[in-house]
Amino acid sequence: MFDLKDLLVFTIFISFMMLWWNAQGIKQTALSAVRRHCKTLDVQLLDDGVVLKGFWLKRDAGGSIRLWRSYNFEFTSTGNERYKGQIILLGRRVENIHLDAYRVH
Repeated sequence: MFDLKDLLVFTIFISFMMLWWNAQGIKQTALSAVRRHCKTLDVQLLDDGVVLKGFWLKRDAGGSIRLWRSYNFEFTSTGNERYKGQIILLGRRVENIHLDAYRVH
């Protein structure tokens, strides 16, 4: 019925799906944080999304190794110009949200 090769392929597939599912959850965490931040600053998030720019391993304050992720996004303050922003997550925790200088309306 199933041999060891089939079990290995199935295990790899399930592992990949779990990693992808986890990454989508973290991306949603970043998007929610960016939406709240933009609302607080009275600017509009454009394209309603964040884009993964990079990731690597980094230690948190407790010394545990976590996945560091950087996401980029665009926003506007007046509706005419597009500005860039960046959110940094360490694990599932937001480390920093940076917005380029923008025109206040």
